[in-house]
Amino acid sequence: MMFSGLLLKQKSAVRTVALSGLFVAIVFNIMETYGFHLFMINVGGMMNFDRFALFFNTIAMTCTFIFFLLSAREMEKVGLQYADYFALLFFILCGIILSSSFSSLLILFLGIEIISIPLYVLTGSDKKNLKSNEAALKYFLLGSFSTGLMLMGITLIYGNSGSFAIDTITTPGTKPSVLLIAGLLLLMFSMAFKVSAAPFHFWTPDVYDGAPTVFTSFMATIVKAAVFIAFLRLFYLAFGDIHATWKLFIAILTALTLFVGNITAVFQQSVKRMLAYSSIAQAGFMLMAILALNSIGAEGILLYGTAYCLSTIGLFAILVKMKDYTFDGFNGLARHQPLLAAAAVIFLLSLAGIPLTAGFLAKYYMLNAVISNGEFLWLVIFAVLMAAVSVYYYFRVIQAMYFKEGEPQAMEISSSFKWIISLVAALVIIIGVYPQILFNWFYF
Repeated sequence: MMFSGLLLKQKSAVRTVALSGLFVAIVFNIMETYGFHLFMINVGGMMNFDRFALFFNTIAMTCTFIFFLLSAREMEKVGLQYADYFALLFFILCGIILSSSFSSLLILFLGIEIISIPLYVLTGSDKKNLKSNEAALKYFLLGSFSTGLMLMGITLIYGNSGSFAIDTITTPGTKPSVLLIAGLLLLMFSMAFKVSAAPFHFWTPDVYDGAPTVFTSFMATIVKAAVFIAFLRLFYLAFGDIHATWKLFIAILTALTLFVGNITAVFQQSVKRMLAYSSIAQAGFMLMAILALNSIGAEGILLYGTAYCLSTIGLFAILVKMKDYTFDGFNGLARHQPLLAAAAVIFLLSLAGIPLTAGFLAKYYMLNAVISNGEFLWLVIFAVLMAAVSVYYYFRVIQAMYFKEGEPQAMEISSSFKWIISLVAALVIIIGVYPQILFNWFYF
């Protein structure tokens, strides 16, 4: 991708290279899942491409492919370095693959950094826009600080166990040392920052709002889901034996994240900013998989990641086409663009967790994972109440589209865009009605 910027002058040719390269990567990844290895590399026990990791990599790459189909043309409007944006997105995918497959804390650190550094660049890629520059600087400074916390945590854990391998960090049946608990808490805080869990969420609204909308879409979906997979893998494999020591901390983080995300989203006037706060609220639900630490939670986070990525990428693809990001900008959209409005309704219903959409089942899996452990029932009740609050701000957009009058906006919408957005909306409903499509593929 980097060299295609030098060799190819046509932007359509750059897009074709990106889409074909990603398609080939998806095919090879699926072959790997079913045991067809193109080549074997000795990774020295630092990575483990188990079925869970490979399955998530397929989801991440497929969602990126859909993102390219829907939003690649919008990336032309950001700046001149068109091929470089694709190259940076592919670097992020490399980081995602490291983060979902690590067996060593060093690979986790590398994966998170390979995800973060290109994101700082993409956030500030709209160079003439002061908000974009400010967002990039905030993200870079706070991101560097959280990376420092992560490194300090890894150092303390290494000091305690003498190894970076995640399966040797704790010894079953022994009481965890102070060093280990301190390292665990630092890692927890740093990962909470990366997934924008409260109270480490302060960067999220400004960064999502300031970054070019097309990159906010990628940052709020595929990147967030990937860091959650890394978070789950770390706590499942490294700290699963001392679950009782840290589960209350995660429960408090979850409750705070659900409360802050949903309540602040209610007061937003911009749909883009509302989606930034709603992504914090969605992180609250995903944290439940880490709290439960069981097979239902692991299945659920794959379903949640898929449902959340598809719905949010679809919504942002519609949002990018609009000039006005306020709620008033959506007034009367159903009259002027009935297909886009119908697709937006499906995506919003899925994010709100309304039955017959993928988002409903995803939320159900998360709540079920916590209930099956027989603890923290108060958190389940609280999460359901917060989901009810989220219905209010998602329905504000639906109300604006269908029940308010508005001037038609000049929107460039191709017939291929309409086809793809319809397919994504259909996929959200199909997964909601028949989730076995996803799980059959995972298990067989």
